[in-house]
Amino acid sequence: MSTAMKASSKVNGLDLDALAEVVREIERDPRKGMVAFRVHTAWRGQTRSRTTVESYTIGGQEVRRHFEIDVDEPHELLGQNSAPNPQEMLMTALNACITVGYVAGAAVKGITLEKVEVETAGELDLRGFLGIDPGVQPGYEALRYTVKLKGNGTPEQFHEIHETVIKTSPNYFNLSHPIRIDAKLEVE
Repeated sequence: MSTAMKASSKVNGLDLDALAEVVREIERDPRKGMVAFRVHTAWRGQTRSRTTVESYTIGGQEVRRHFEIDVDEPHELLGQNSAPNPQEMLMTALNACITVGYVAGAAVKGITLEKVEVETAGELDLRGFLGIDPGVQPGYEALRYTVKLKGNGTPEQFHEIHETVIKTSPNYFNLSHPIRIDAKLEVE
């Protein structure tokens, strides 16, 4: 354990003692590591929608919380440009998830960070989404992201953290591997 970790149990704002306790609890009882997230989205007119988060479940226990997330399209895609669009939210979810990985990975190594920035970009062809050309995919062929890290770690340590994030980030996994989506329609 580094002297930075001995001096304080907090690195990069994360309580390492609490993190270690969470890890121990899940190692003792893997059911405590099971989490379930759910959201509810409702159309708000034109291309707008509002997603509401009310709770999630961890270790079989429901945790109540409330957030609202608005989404819209830019004017050029027939929206009012009142909020980020679904593609920007997808990239936001990836960036936020891997940011947590970089911060936690550095904290566990006793590395104090000064900066974590992630920039993600992708290009898709609207001919797929609009059904103009059935040979065109409606989504991305690739997403590209760049991470900028600054802190008291070595380049080797930062590279190791980067590789760990790629291996363990849920949203990196979800976007880089096919996952089954079970769709159900209820007509009222």
